Amino acid sequence: MPKDFDIASRNYDTAFTFSNIGKAQRQLVFKYLDPILNQEKKLSILELNCGTGEDAISFAKSDHEILATDISEGMIKVAKAKTNSENLTFKIQDINGINESTFSTTFDFIFSNFGGFNCLSNNEINLFFKTATKLLNPEGKIVLVIMPKHCLWEQLYFIMKGHFNNVKRRKTNKSIVANVDGVNVKTWYYNPKDIEALTESSYITNKVKPIGLTIPPSYLEDSFLAKKPFLSIFKSIDNLITRSFWAKYADHFLIELKKKS
Repeated sequence: MPKDFDIASRNYDTAFTFSNIGKAQRQLVFKYLDPILNQEKKLSILELNCGTGEDAISFAKSDHEILATDISEGMIKVAKAKTNSENLTFKIQDINGINESTFSTTFDFIFSNFGGFNCLSNNEINLFFKTATKLLNPEGKIVLVIMPKHCLWEQLYFIMKGHFNNVKRRKTNKSIVANVDGVNVKTWYYNPKDIEALTESSYITNKVKPIGLTIPPSYLEDSFLAKKPFLSIFKSIDNLITRSFWAKYADHFLIELKKKS
């Protein structure tokens, strides 16, 4: 897997980070992060699956202390080339290798964006949440952005392409192979209730929001759907339709969890 994402790192920013769709979906994520990030207290943040560092750099600009990690040496190399912020450290780290003694500090906030947790099996996610209770400070929060099982855009896309066998490809508890910038990656899909079931003993669910209900998936970046005025309309609709009910039908969903006292 690390080598797979090393290959993807070469084009990741072009294909997603700086794409019209990527920027639109990231704006939605930061809209929901705003109450956490914009407070007087400066946070100690652990980012997992940080990719090329775009979110970590934004956190650092708000003067928070960031440790951003990724399994891919290639992703970390690209991220380090973007900044030299004193309050931001990038580290190569496999999420499955994290335990309570991995880091020399604990954190106020743990974050993973855009499907990083879809690379983990149910058992791996369950183990992480148990470890995270020891990594988080009292009242600490976790925010994850995950791909659900029922993306309406994807189903419509496959119907229009005539690929009917793929319409329900996400609706399984088993892993499937997904294409990430030309690289095949083993992927699991989770609905919000799946994550809530894994976390209910140690965390309170504060928020569940759709990310990309009408904003299309990134593989439609080259279509007319990612151009004005269509994308502007989709962004407006996504800012209006925010009920948790819609989260499992979007391209991604955001879930905010708070550590129980």
